[in-house]
Amino acid sequence: MKSMQKPKIGISLRVVDAPNYDEKRDALSHDWPTLLENLGLNPIYIPNTLKHVDEFFSEMSLNGLILSGGDDIGENLDRDETENLLLKLAIEKQIPIFGVCRGMQLINNYFGGNISVSNSNDHISKNHDVDITNQNFSSLFNTNKITVNSYHRNTIQMNQIGNDLNPFAISKSDKTIEGFFHTRFPIIGVMWHPERSKPFNDSIMLAKIFRSKIFWTENH
Repeated sequence: MKSMQKPKIGISLRVVDAPNYDEKRDALSHDWPTLLENLGLNPIYIPNTLKHVDEFFSEMSLNGLILSGGDDIGENLDRDETENLLLKLAIEKQIPIFGVCRGMQLINNYFGGNISVSNSNDHISKNHDVDITNQNFSSLFNTNKITVNSYHRNTIQMNQIGNDLNPFAISKSDKTIEGFFHTRFPIIGVMWHPERSKPFNDSIMLAKIFRSKIFWTENH
């Protein structure tokens, strides 16, 4: 019997300099394919220098999109343009989108929000608690508080959130937004990195996002 095809999840790539070579390279942490494979998902890597991103997107028949972390917005024009176009295409096709750290910030900017730079080290390589403020997410996690990792200096304040984006996770220490969802489209963003530490609730969230349409029915 032929097995069912695993969902194909497109994932954007960060840009890195190659030591001893005069070139830039696309890259992705090995943690991501391991996590996605464990969830029964096939990662599809999306280069930053494609001339026809729309054709690639269509031909891959993606079932979901991850906008990964790394690089500040504005550091690399190719990545900024590629990810903004990917976000637009995924919205048009109504496929689930998951933004991580930079990816969440890009989503926020796309919908008219903005970010600020924190002067503290509260979010630099530290685990911290966040309050889950949305009933559907607290039911999903089976708790109203979770501990997350943190590797960012850019933050989103309550008055900086984009149009039609609702917070579901708030940092206990400084009340910045650590997670949001879109009220009309299947979009979620988080400031922490599910691929770097893998608590049970992150796996539940990712599985729900990319494997269950019921999740979106419950949240809209």
